[in-house]
Amino acid sequence: MARDTAAVEFVKLSPTSNTTLLVTSRHAPDAYRPIATQLLSATHVHAEQVGFVTTPSISAAQVRLHMAGDEFCGNASMALAVLTAAEHGLAVGKRTEIALEASGTDRALACRVEHQHDGYRCDLAVPAPSRVEAYPFSGASEGRSALVRYPDAVHLVVECDRPGPEMRERAEVMAAYLGATEGVSVVGVMLYDPLRRELAPLVNVPALGTMVWERSCGSGTAALGAYLATRAGGPVRTSVHQPGGRMHVWADLGPTGVTGLRIGGHVGIVAEGTAYVHV
Repeated sequence: MARDTAAVEFVKLSPTSNTTLLVTSRHAPDAYRPIATQLLSATHVHAEQVGFVTTPSISAAQVRLHMAGDEFCGNASMALAVLTAAEHGLAVGKRTEIALEASGTDRALACRVEHQHDGYRCDLAVPAPSRVEAYPFSGASEGRSALVRYPDAVHLVVECDRPGPEMRERAEVMAAYLGATEGVSVVGVMLYDPLRRELAPLVNVPALGTMVWERSCGSGTAALGAYLATRAGGPVRTSVHQPGGRMHVWADLGPTGVTGLRIGGHVGIVAEGTAYVHV
């Protein structure tokens, strides 16, 4: 192996087809982004996102996830919960709960994991947004679009009917604009067809320079749940069809806003091994 090459141990997982690489070897935080950029490439291991497994700083957490762009990621959090449960030997038909710490949030998150014959079923308690506010978007059905704000993320939920190429292009322009102006770690534009309960998730991580139409998006599903509960003025329990499969969201609404936000999905362990990156 060349002197300028480093070995990276990883596990590849598929949370509702949102392919995720979890790096299990330890690396300096300033190496996260260059490592991730190489791993994400179609000519390398290839995935939609990369997270790094580290030691938690919160006593209540068993493990910590730090995403390459410093963002919070719901699907990657479920992936790490599954990896931790598998390492603890969770048998088929059994359930457990994993407490984890994640970048983009300051509290431990609880993830319920059930080992099924075809993989793992998870549901994860996720942070509630700071607020949900109206935000105009050209092409939204009856003007129904809103920005779901978190301390370090924004997700624009847009109701529309079967978004085509023109709507997707508008979404990409908006994601780029929000990424340049909002000063957050992650921006999502969630194109939601309410009649068919279909979601097309676009995710922009400015620090990595990536903009991806993901197969599924956990934090975007949570944002959609928060939006729907706010618009309905009460609790929401629904499933959402995404390109990679179906996810679930549960959201309650209290006097101060959205509470009790959870997402659920299927996670498979795809591969593990050693990758080589230039440093």
